[in-house]
Amino acid sequence: MKSLKYIFFTTIITFSFIACGDDEPQMETLDFSGTYTTADQMGRPAINTVFIPGDQKDSYNQTIPSQQAAIYQSTIEAGLKALSPAYANDGDQNALGLDAATFASVLATDVLNVSLNGPTTFYDGTNVLTGRNLADDVITVELLLIFGGEDFTENPNLSDDHVDANDKAFLNSFPYLATAH
Repeated sequence: MKSLKYIFFTTIITFSFIACGDDEPQMETLDFSGTYTTADQMGRPAINTVFIPGDQKDSYNQTIPSQQAAIYQSTIEAGLKALSPAYANDGDQNALGLDAATFASVLATDVLNVSLNGPTTFYDGTNVLTGRNLADDVITVELLLIFGGEDFTENPNLSDDHVDANDKAFLNSFPYLATAH
């Protein structure tokens, strides 16, 4: 069985390449036939890593997102309550107004939401979980939502990874990622 890592969504794409050389250009099509299985899902980095126990990670990664909340919400809720003093009392909420159970149901579905009619951001001060830009500080946002309480002020030592910028500038054109050198 073939394995794909970091699958966020499924789609069918045909890739065609033109082989160039001394002869006439020839069209080559990649063969994606076969059976594939998801090896890892990371729509929201760190959620799977932190809240899904090691012996359940393979199962979680192979569960389709629409079924993840029903199976893993209680596991993530227990993890939120065990790790974060911000959820110590019944009724405690995060800055989104979500209690541990509701927030766990959001986190359990490991997908990256994308806004089709608004800003695309993990969090920009107003919009939350509407996509992700390369410069979004995803881990700090997740820490704030997990440990920051109702107004992001609870547990300040746990609510920031203190990595405030990329060490290399992003490119202005595709592939946009910073150069390795």
